[in-house]
Amino acid sequence: MADFTISRLAVGLLLGALAAATTSCDLLEFSPNDTRAPASERDLTRKNLAALAQQPVPTSGDTLRFVFTSDSQRYYDDVPPLVASINQQRGLAMVLVGGDISDFGLAREMRWVNDEFKKLNVPYLTVVGNHDLTQNGREAYQKIFGPLNYSFTYAGTRFILVNTNGREYEFNGHVPDVPWLQQQLADTVGVRRQVVMAHVPPDDGDFDTAVTPAYTSALEQAPRLVLHLTGHNDKFYVRQPVPGRVTYISGYSVAQRNYLVLTLWGRHQYKLETISY
Repeated sequence: MADFTISRLAVGLLLGALAAATTSCDLLEFSPNDTRAPASERDLTRKNLAALAQQPVPTSGDTLRFVFTSDSQRYYDDVPPLVASINQQRGLAMVLVGGDISDFGLAREMRWVNDEFKKLNVPYLTVVGNHDLTQNGREAYQKIFGPLNYSFTYAGTRFILVNTNGREYEFNGHVPDVPWLQQQLADTVGVRRQVVMAHVPPDDGDFDTAVTPAYTSALEQAPRLVLHLTGHNDKFYVRQPVPGRVTYISGYSVAQRNYLVLTLWGRHQYKLETISY
């Protein structure tokens, strides 16, 4: 009969291996909904903003050039060629990602996408999408990326990134946070122009209709708001409901193998380029 006695040495080696695994950088995942991430993959919004602040401000007048893409969900194999194409562009300040980074709100999905986006030559900033909020997604997004609403200013341009995923909050009348948005739009000290980025556009069924009038009114009344950028629809369009006021742009999803390069100058001037890859 075989002897199944385990020696003290074997037990020691086994316990040592388990201890090493649980303390490694790549944490053990006990559930698909595990929201933990290594320190290097947490608080990415703050880290990317710090990297952006270290970049020299463009010297070509007041011109600012950046990329807008969205919705990498389910199309993770298309992210590496997207990154490769963006890295061929010159004069970019940043990349803006319009939400739905993940499909099921899993930390592992967000980390997979970051594994590719961190290869960009410039910092990238995200806004939360409705798919990013499913299951434990809200906790995962906040740990890996950061706040659901935030703003920053670079090269005289204020960027305001706002959570507009009303359905994920059961249309409670508080998402998007219009008072917060109004406060950000009103703070124009040292700001030449403003850009708002969200995931769900205000005319979509996933936007809380109880908030729509106040939200669109805040946008249209903002004196220095140039663009309102959204993803979600997997359909590109440019609209200006009120002539001479805010331009609403719905960008391309990663699956469409296109992205936008936006160039801003002056108070309200912009140029739009579609890049295929």
